[in-house]
Amino acid sequence: MATTGTVRFWNPEEGWGVIDSPETPSGCWAHFTHIQADAVTAARGYRNVDDGQSVEFTWEKVPQDGYEFRVIGVWPAVDTLQ
Repeated sequence: MATTGTVRFWNPEEGWGVIDSPETPSGCWAHFTHIQADAVTAARGYRNVDDGQSVEFTWEKVPQDGYEFRVIGVWPAVDTLQ
């Protein structure tokens, strides 16, 4: 089941960041390969999210780089799509 969260920070140079949600206290580690890309983004080979962006994501309780949770997949929250 998907969880809604907010991107705490994203490092585009290194391709990783942290997403916050009530279900993942202390943050959930995410990698750019976990971002579900649309056709345009996939064609450019560029996947990114922005600090403060509302997202939906799936996660697992597996430690990663000091975080207790790891993202499985992430995409823009439905309420932010135009």
